[in-house]
Parts: sequence; C-alpha cells; structure tokens
Amino acid sequence: MYKDAIMDELRQIELDMVEGERRLAEIEARLVELKRSNEDTTKVRAELDVMRKNQLDRDQNRQRLLSLLHP
Repeated sequence: MYKDAIMDELRQIELDMVEGERRLAEIEARLVELKRSNEDTTKVRAELDVMRKNQLDRDQNRQRLLSLLHP
C-alpha cells in the first residue's frame, strides 16, 4: 500500500474512533439513567456491547495501519 493511501485510511479511522467514543459515552449515560429508573437495560447493554466490539475492531485496524507505516 502506498503511504498516502495508508495515511488517508488512518485519518478516517481516527475520526471514526473519536465519533465512536462520543457515541459510547452517550450510550453509557443512557444505561446509567435506565438503571437509576429501574428500567430494562437489556437492549442498551446489547447495543453497548456491539459498539465496544466495533471500537475494538477500529483500534486493531488503526494499529495495523500504524505498523505498516513504522515497520
């Protein structure tokens, strides 16, 4: 892969990771509110698990790209 292409992909992943962290914080806050209200948290917990997995995948992809830039 060319360095410019790797850098472009890395920039996009970084943006996606920032957005993912923002969304994770929102969902975690919603989960706290549901717990305080003694409401069912099943769906929100499932959504949070999926988002955490996606964020982990993004981070692994980011690490892969960084290793290509710095062998």
